[in-house]
Amino acid sequence: MPEMLRAIRGMNDILPDDARYWQYVERVIASIAARYAYREIRTPVVEQTRLFKRSIGEDTDVVAKEMYSFGGQEGDSLSLRPEGTASCVRALLQHGLIRAGQAQKVFYQGPMFRHERPQKGRYRQFQQIGVEAFNLRGPDVDVEMLMLARDIWSALGVDSVKLEINSLGNAESRREYRRALTDYLRAHEDQLDDDSRVRLERNPLRILDSKNPQIRELIAQAPKLLDHLDADSRSYFERYRELLDAAGVEYTVNPCLVRGLDYYTDVVFEWITGALGAQNAVCSGGRYDGLVETLGGKATPAVGFALGVERLLALIDKTRVPLCAPDIYVLAVGAAAETAALQLTSRIREAHSHYSVQMNLGGGSFKTQLRRANRSGAAIALILGDTEVDSNTVGIKPLRTKEEQQSVAQAEIDRALAQYLKLSDNAPPETQASPAP
Repeated sequence: MPEMLRAIRGMNDILPDDARYWQYVERVIASIAARYAYREIRTPVVEQTRLFKRSIGEDTDVVAKEMYSFGGQEGDSLSLRPEGTASCVRALLQHGLIRAGQAQKVFYQGPMFRHERPQKGRYRQFQQIGVEAFNLRGPDVDVEMLMLARDIWSALGVDSVKLEINSLGNAESRREYRRALTDYLRAHEDQLDDDSRVRLERNPLRILDSKNPQIRELIAQAPKLLDHLDADSRSYFERYRELLDAAGVEYTVNPCLVRGLDYYTDVVFEWITGALGAQNAVCSGGRYDGLVETLGGKATPAVGFALGVERLLALIDKTRVPLCAPDIYVLAVGAAAETAALQLTSRIREAHSHYSVQMNLGGGSFKTQLRRANRSGAAIALILGDTEVDSNTVGIKPLRTKEEQQSVAQAEIDRALAQYLKLSDNAPPETQASPAP
């Protein structure tokens, strides 16, 4: 027997029983994004490697160690996208959608790829949903974006996330802080772990994000980035906090919060949780006013965030997610009944696109088909046999209430469906069946 092939480690299948949770989360977030006037954008999963080197930074872990890169036919290096913002900016620039004074508010969803050690909440292929706004100077748009995120948590019933914020300041104040931090860390270099020593040479601000308890104790005594902000960045951050307070968005200032991508500037944030172990960030983002210019456009204010769908799914109460069950299950016993059932099912689907109709396929006795109907989770079963075909009627059997089966003329089927499905909607929760495993 040939060897059974398996998915690549860290790249997971989403099976039908789980897909409904993904679809639910994606629908909810897309609906909320539309409510805030964000429009969807879709970009390729493969981009030129230099796009990510220029945007994310060659010295970041993402570019240096985690990208899936390969040679293209024309000799260019190509990469599976490790995040969505760079692709989003590239697309808007390429198609002339970022012009002076023209605001753009977009969201995207899709798979991202990073070659790292798979663990709970961290995968090699993972799904992100991102929200980005361009040509809008905050901090009002920054705060609106956090209100949008808060609405997502509320709609999905997620109450275990907390918001942390910080300011990285502008490029000049960050350079000044980097010098102060580097001097402090070099004075304590004997206390650094191997990872922090590498970051000290490449990007010392990333040491602030270390999860090593010993390093965190060292960082607690380090110079604070907020103390090195220039007047404009300090004023921006203060107004940002005022607006958050006015909007009722609760937060904590975390002076050690940095982002792992080089393009961030000024305000940054993370929604974190204690429910996922070490991978505690569910949603991260901030302002990146220099990225558009870095990628060939004009200086453009920009802000955005991305959330990890896998981590979000681990936090939601799955009992809140509607069942993926058909409204109607059509049974047919006998050749003539099967023909009539095909015609009836087609007519119902055409006339009532809001109904989900599943037809029994593969034959089977009446008892077998009725068992399938119950397992499907359908609200009602439509039954056709020789008697119904001869009399031009349909049997209607409620599956989620205690009503008796009735026979209805085919000419009255539309009215009957509306009545029975309305009654089923009002059935108590304990009568709602789950789909068959």
